[in-house]
Amino acid sequence: MSARPMQKYAGSCHCGAVRFEIETDFPELTMCDCSICSKKNALMVKVHESQFRLIAGEEALTEYQFHTKTARHFFCKVCGIYPFHRKRVTPDNLGINVHCLEGFDPAGIPVRQAVGAAMT
Repeated sequence: MSARPMQKYAGSCHCGAVRFEIETDFPELTMCDCSICSKKNALMVKVHESQFRLIAGEEALTEYQFHTKTARHFFCKVCGIYPFHRKRVTPDNLGINVHCLEGFDPAGIPVRQAVGAAMT
């Protein structure tokens, strides 16, 4: 199956304090097996930082880092939802939690299992 056309998507945390938009064609989605990703059970799409725009809520974000402290995981301080993270291996890219995108249906998009637990 080919990727979707490049489109803009609006996203937010549960309470709406953090709002953002991305532009992507959804070539694939990823699920990571590292300790934090498996616990938050996020389904992610990777976008370059130039395809991401934080519209509101920078002050509502809190950051969590662990292990090498390279990846930057962001959560809403108000509702606790994880909307995105800055990736460890490709820090100029973000992993966007597609469950935070408005009206997005992941049906038909291939899901790749990322092997994060084995990263040293």
